[in-house]
Amino acid sequence: MKSEGRNFKANLFPCGLSLAFLLIASMLVAQTSMLPNAFSHNDYRRKRPLSDALDNGFRYVEADVYLRKGKLVVAHILPCLKRNRTLEDLYLKPLLDYVQQHKEPSDQSPVTLMIDIKSDSKKTYRALLAVLEKYQPILSGYENGHTVIRNVTIVISGHKPSALVHMARSGFVFLDDDLRKITPVTSTDLYPIASCKYSRLMKWKGKGPVPTEELTRLAMHVEAAHKTGRKVRLWASPENKVVWNELLKCKVDLINTNRLSSLRKFLTAATARVFKTAESEDPAQQHAVLAVAPNTRITPIMQGNAAPTLLEADVEK
Repeated sequence: MKSEGRNFKANLFPCGLSLAFLLIASMLVAQTSMLPNAFSHNDYRRKRPLSDALDNGFRYVEADVYLRKGKLVVAHILPCLKRNRTLEDLYLKPLLDYVQQHKEPSDQSPVTLMIDIKSDSKKTYRALLAVLEKYQPILSGYENGHTVIRNVTIVISGHKPSALVHMARSGFVFLDDDLRKITPVTSTDLYPIASCKYSRLMKWKGKGPVPTEELTRLAMHVEAAHKTGRKVRLWASPENKVVWNELLKCKVDLINTNRLSSLRKFLTAATARVFKTAESEDPAQQHAVLAVAPNTRITPIMQGNAAPTLLEADVEK
């Protein structure tokens, strides 16, 4: 019996090691699954809006919104409007549930919901504020020049009610800046992101070398945005790894995509390559790779409050 007991313990010991290894491995996966550079474009068009993005490690999602008969309806174009697909049902309620289910510090990674207003800016903004009031405890906000980052940050793009937002001394709605016309920095942090259509700065689609003048132009705008604490996003960029890699090298913070799993695999592999090279004994090689590593800030730094000019050509589609 003693021999059987010893054998049982001996057999149990490797199992214990295996379980411990699996637990540690799962924790490591959980810690590395967040993709601070990933932006889910037109997220509502997926089979599982929001959920697919969060499951792939995305922390930036976008929804197009129309004000229709008093409801904030999520849709890309007017003929596709469905009254049961509201902003609250597809995003705000699920985000509240998500926050309540992830209360551990290791699970908490801020989510940014970009709301692209397609209807009248002022009317839609007022309707949005009425809905957001119920979710204020989880929303990032500002008051008297001070910004507090909470679980969810709301950023408005498209038809932006800039004047109304600037007039408010306190609030929980931020704005997407125009990358080509960075708003001057002031005490109120209203602009976490600066966006621009890819083709306004770049014509290169991933074949052949990148034209020097295009790289120079992009670098200039990226530097201007980073000096004011904004993250850079280029929407409608080519969906391929060559372009994604070049954007990261140019320190573009957010990679805009409709292909969640493809971008997740690319960013995960890119991160692995950076860490692997960082272990090299050649300091020069370490510096070369780390210098092009993606910006991994998770909590946005938001500054500026002067109203930008909305260019019609830059309204996102």
